[in-house]
Amino acid sequence: MKESVENPLYLKSLNHISLVSRSVEESIDFYQNILGFVPIRRPGSFDFNGAWLFGYGIGIHLLQSEDPENLPKKRKINPKDNHISFQCESMKAVEKKLKEIKMEHERAIVEEGGIYVEQLFFHDPDGFMIKICNCDNLPVIPLLRSCSPVD
Repeated sequence: MKESVENPLYLKSLNHISLVSRSVEESIDFYQNILGFVPIRRPGSFDFNGAWLFGYGIGIHLLQSEDPENLPKKRKINPKDNHISFQCESMKAVEKKLKEIKMEHERAIVEEGGIYVEQLFFHDPDGFMIKICNCDNLPVIPLLRSCSPVD
């Protein structure tokens, strides 16, 4: 195999994220009914409670916490916290839905060179941050790599 400087581990795509849950059932409900993921079969050889869901080209693997009471509690919504971001078709429709279901959320706008990106942040049942945005408004512009050798 020829070594690739741009892709040293020969990655192809994001496969899944794995989240530890207080209640797998409550998390399944959220990811299925709020975000539209579909439960899929997981290997029967697993000897622990969990669930797999799939949507939008990625998987979410939920793992039942062995000690749910000691998981961190939900904190204030902080756009600078760890999160997973989803692109949407209509920010207005998303915000309307979040208001209808009384989902606490925060709105933010990012501007770069006259391009505006709307963002909505909210938590899943375990406090993991979800961001919905129209981020594809921003062009993906690679930073130029230095051609000089590193000391």
